[in-house]
Amino acid sequence: MIQFTKNTIQDLPKINRLNLINSCTGYKSANLIGTKSKDGKTNVAIFSSITHLGSDPALLGFILRPATVPRNSYSNLKETGCFTVNHVTEEIITQAHQTSAAYDYGVSEFDITGLNEVYYDGIYEPFVANSPVQILCKYVSEYVIKENNCIHILASIEKIFCNEDLITKDNWLQLEKGNVVTINGLDGYCLPKLLDRFEYARPNTKTKSMLKNGAQKS
Repeated sequence: MIQFTKNTIQDLPKINRLNLINSCTGYKSANLIGTKSKDGKTNVAIFSSITHLGSDPALLGFILRPATVPRNSYSNLKETGCFTVNHVTEEIITQAHQTSAAYDYGVSEFDITGLNEVYYDGIYEPFVANSPVQILCKYVSEYVIKENNCIHILASIEKIFCNEDLITKDNWLQLEKGNVVTINGLDGYCLPKLLDRFEYARPNTKTKSMLKNGAQKS
């Protein structure tokens, strides 16, 4: 196997280093975060760092780069206190990736990319139309990572909207049915395939497949 040491990694050209470090940790989630400023300017941007933080209470988090330059998603969610998380599908990867460009404040990525906004009663923030899983989140807190000044945003899950054909009777979302993609590194979009689903693992018990044993409640 090829070996990369800390020193050789640091000596790589910038783009090569970014590609290596962003891809070596594995596949990441692909989500579009939708926000809207108090003066009505919408923003949508792709993030690959959204992670589950807990189920009771329902929390998620994501990483923002240092706020040394304007971050429209950050300023908007701090203004209104809420934002939306929308799963990226195979059909919109080109538009989704384009949202990573640094547009000036007031320029809506919805308009630039052709992604469409959708709204639900009583919710101010925009969702991405046709995304099979859409989540309304409320800002809870943030932590500055002192080693690199990135910001870890923590948020509560307030509402979940999802396509009915994704959800099983035990409320598991089979994202494969929605053509939900993942991200490999910074710019690679992949379509996962479900291989198996297993029952809850316990010590001294045999691992059991829910799919092969017909235990999944579809």
